[in-house]
Amino acid sequence: MSESDKPSPSQEPTDPTRRDFLTLTACALGAVGVGAAAMPFINSMNPAADVLALASVDIETKDIPVGTGKTVLWRGKPVFVRHRSDEEIKAANETSIKSLPDQQTDQERFSKDPKWLVVVGVCTHLGCVPNEKKNPDKGNEADGWLCPCHGSVYDLSGRVISGPAPKNLEIPPYQFVNNGSVIRIG
Repeated sequence: MSESDKPSPSQEPTDPTRRDFLTLTACALGAVGVGAAAMPFINSMNPAADVLALASVDIETKDIPVGTGKTVLWRGKPVFVRHRSDEEIKAANETSIKSLPDQQTDQERFSKDPKWLVVVGVCTHLGCVPNEKKNPDKGNEADGWLCPCHGSVYDLSGRVISGPAPKNLEIPPYQFVNNGSVIRIG
């Protein structure tokens, strides 16, 4: 067959069924490839195992005597848990709300059980961690927290009573489980 006897490309017979099959197969393989390449990227956005482990923290209430507190780490933040005495609750209730920058009563903050204070220990001014503030008139008992960086003072209800902090200490989501013997934060 000579060159002149061959049909030109425009004259070759075409098989639309075969072309459609090849197009669909190529598209399907391309989609699978893109999905396989994207999976590690998508998986990297999931929380790590150590973060999931810190999603909730359980605290045994029997380990915290009345008038003392404990600091635990929850989601990378310190949380102050304090077993308040009746005198501490009474003092928190006697504070004049009108004198507070962020006006909240003690009952609004701790309606679940007023004996248990649970607050995120991060100053609402610039994110520092306040230290326990001691009262020398009461035998160095704690009577709140003091942020050493800029001088914000919080009472034993976690309310800001002076300083540049604009808001009270945050209350994390928590609940009492096992008939109140455990506080679960988160």
